[in-house]
Amino acid sequence: MNSEQLRKALRLYLVMGSPNCGGADPYAVLEAAIAGGITMFQFREKGAGALQGAAKLELGARLRRLCAQHAIPFIVNDDEGLALELEADGIHIGQEDAPAAAVRQRLKNMIVGVSAHDLAEARSALAEGADYLGVGPQYATRTKLDAREVQGPAVIQRIRAGGIRLPLVGIGGIDATNACHVIRAGADGVAVVSAIASAHSPREAAAELLRNIK
Repeated sequence: MNSEQLRKALRLYLVMGSPNCGGADPYAVLEAAIAGGITMFQFREKGAGALQGAAKLELGARLRRLCAQHAIPFIVNDDEGLALELEADGIHIGQEDAPAAAVRQRLKNMIVGVSAHDLAEARSALAEGADYLGVGPQYATRTKLDAREVQGPAVIQRIRAGGIRLPLVGIGGIDATNACHVIRAGADGVAVVSAIASAHSPREAAAELLRNIK
């Protein structure tokens, strides 16, 4: 996937695991979100009640097949073994995970996304071979309990002003009311968790988000 294809894929990026679905079937949530127009999916099975072992692998495989059927890039959150086992399209790693350069070396044919919170981290990720950046938290979020201090869209402006042209997605507390500000700051797309996964209608929530970032 080249840089321009990746920019398009990042437009509406759903990040989700079973703990984010409010008791609903994650497969049904993802199916509805795809119908609503999401363009990329990250399997992030973390938090209270997260599946482990074979159950996690089984859910990942079901969601992987669903994404493949709809040509939605499937990314695994910071688990190289799981990414390989599921034949994922890519992996997303945080600042506390393995160095991006080492992951890039081991997973040569996968998309590598890296979380960045400022220009220095963005430059480091670029130097280490990241394919895209996840920048945040844009707004207050309850999804990630160890999230860093809220940055707001201004951090994206600073990263772009610093010369970083990598595909970039904003994440953290984004919903239909504020997504447009993240795009205007210079992001190629928005990554959301609860705005879709916890919505009464994930399909309509995804469609509304897309309408607001056109």
